[in-house]
Amino acid sequence: MLTCQRDKFQLQGKISYLNCAYMSPMMKKVEKAGINGIMAKRKPYKIMAEDFFKDGETARLLFSQLINSPDTNRNVLIPSASYGLANVAKNLPKKKGEIVVVEGQFPSNIYPWMSEKAYKLVTIARPKDLQNGGKKWNEDILMAINQNTAAVAIGHVHWADGTLFDLRAIREATRKHHAALVIDGTQSVGALPFDWQQIQPDALICAGYKWLMGPYGLGMAYYGEMFDQGTPIENNWINRKDAENFAGLVNYKEQYLEGSLRYEVGEHSNFILLPMLIAAMKQIIKWDPASIQDYCEALMKDSLHTLRENGFRIADDDQRAHHLFGIRLPKNVNMETVQKQLKAKKVNVSLRGDAIRVSPHVYNQPKDVNRLTGALMAALHQ
Repeated sequence: MLTCQRDKFQLQGKISYLNCAYMSPMMKKVEKAGINGIMAKRKPYKIMAEDFFKDGETARLLFSQLINSPDTNRNVLIPSASYGLANVAKNLPKKKGEIVVVEGQFPSNIYPWMSEKAYKLVTIARPKDLQNGGKKWNEDILMAINQNTAAVAIGHVHWADGTLFDLRAIREATRKHHAALVIDGTQSVGALPFDWQQIQPDALICAGYKWLMGPYGLGMAYYGEMFDQGTPIENNWINRKDAENFAGLVNYKEQYLEGSLRYEVGEHSNFILLPMLIAAMKQIIKWDPASIQDYCEALMKDSLHTLRENGFRIADDDQRAHHLFGIRLPKNVNMETVQKQLKAKKVNVSLRGDAIRVSPHVYNQPKDVNRLTGALMAALHQ
């Protein structure tokens, strides 16, 4: 079992950062990789043509290891989740129909679909009853998938409260109706096990600065065979055939790189950000997302038991993630009072809808959780 990994970070002891879903803190080795990249730019004459490609190959390989995908060339570098999803929205085989989403979904997985007027968003409401709410929500999603469905576009977990979505069952239903399964893995991949072999999504999109623990501005995406003949939203030199031949770049090519590589963002060879993302993914693979889940579960167990006993509402353990979850307040507790107590005790979390979103990681320790519990209990008794 993992022990606390706080020594790999530069966190201040006075602040309890339980907010990785907002933005991960930077590991020392990731920071070092970025600094080395900055220093390399001092001497551009040492950056060779092959250097534009080799780190990209490394990143694709690491992402394949992380999601258990056999084909590294289906993984591409993207600047943001919205960029990755825009490529999906413009290249679905079904050119009209319904896109199934869930209530309160992050806007990066809503706006690309809104911009494509041929599609109609079908929003599956969150069940009002928190008890068995995750189970009921998944049942409602499955009921909504039919012959009119062009795609189901959701996360592995809900970004606001960590509700788990049953991707294997949803994949079965989408196959039955020849619909795509598009997953925003930004709030899960890296901290929650994701097995491509079991789920086989058509697309998996991940911003890099949260649970992949990389820099802001670079992430990873997987595109399946469904998109092999699509047109990328960006035309750049590096996603065209024979891009590695610098001397021949003026021999303009109509052909994109084969398959998924056509969707890679221009300047993805970023000599600062890319080594940082690589360093981060290497460490996550060493830790193992399953072990990260176990660490977070053990870390929070006693606190959540105490909070539940005092009227705070948290989804059933088997229906939510352990690295990200929501705490909803008893009726007699005011959110403004809670915010004041959290600030006083230097606890950093997020407020998302009617939930306090808590997102621990392996750098957190019991005193962080005790501060959180203390702040909520103080608000309860104020």
